[in-house]
Amino acid sequence: MKESIRYFNNAKEILKNAPIEDDTYTDVKPVREAFGTAYLAILEAINEILLKKGLTKKDLPKSVDAYRIALQKHVSVHNGKLLREFEKLYDLLHIAGYYRGLLYDTYVVKDAFKAAKGFIDKIGHSYS
Repeated sequence: MKESIRYFNNAKEILKNAPIEDDTYTDVKPVREAFGTAYLAILEAINEILLKKGLTKKDLPKSVDAYRIALQKHVSVHNGKLLREFEKLYDLLHIAGYYRGLLYDTYVVKDAFKAAKGFIDKIGHSYS
């Protein structure tokens, strides 16, 4: 899970430099960037598991729908909760946090990052 952790740590580093006032990030740009990087950490964690399961780099998913299919086929067979967690993290990190820039409360951001780290840890421990 080296690469996914590297991405996740980069996301946290980006957040450290974002200005905060009254438990609110006052500059949404670095927060959005951090969410995008955290989402990439999720994708990297899935990629690492798929590679361990015998897929080649060429066969790795190239869209969110392809990630859903790959999770169902190769990972969620053993743990159906992972697909639901992936869906929640996709909506939280990628759509609300990165794409729409709707998340800027420090407590919400912290909880989102905690959920992302939990997913990375769970997928790493379950399939390493």
